Amino acid sequence: METVIEPLRSLDWNDVDAVESATRKSFELLTAPNYLLRGALARLFDTPALVALCEHYDILDKIVLHDDLESGIRLRLHIFGPGYHDRPHNHRWTYASHILRGEYRHRLYGEAELGTEIDVSSLHAVHVRQERVGASYALHHNAIHAVVAEPGTVSLVLRGPAIKDRFLVMDAKNGESWWQYGATTESPEAAAKKHLSPQRLEELIASLDEWQLI
Repeated sequence: METVIEPLRSLDWNDVDAVESATRKSFELLTAPNYLLRGALARLFDTPALVALCEHYDILDKIVLHDDLESGIRLRLHIFGPGYHDRPHNHRWTYASHILRGEYRHRLYGEAELGTEIDVSSLHAVHVRQERVGASYALHHNAIHAVVAEPGTVSLVLRGPAIKDRFLVMDAKNGESWWQYGATTESPEAAAKKHLSPQRLEELIASLDEWQLI
């Protein structure tokens, strides 16, 4: 895993072009020999700190495979369930994604600087594309986007260090927008609600094996 992460530590994660170029090489390393992903998943049960970072939602699971404390970079697997769709939002960090299985419709809306208040009714997609198996992309933390995923879609995500402590979420149906904050500000009750149980983790690994992704 060090060969994957080390070249990314010196990146300027505000430079999306550089992030895309560097992470594309990382994804090639991760997906060429399945043993890298298989080994990372096998080590999870011996690494409670990583298991604690994994998250389960009704329509999405996030498995943290590596947390680089030196740089703030994390490697995750996202496994999308039936009915997955995003509200338009930006992120606290720049990230890159690579599709391993399935596909999703990806809408890009523009940018929102920290502190910006947006008229949600004026939000219109400026770029729409279908992200299919083998596709990779990088997204700046200010970019507003939304995803509608096919059930069983799996992606690898390399997220950079957190650049801000909150991100903006917008609901076009009711015209509302609100800020969401990182895990460090969550209550114990909120953290418990999204806890990924060991049983669920085993189920996910079994699915990944069945799909021949590991």
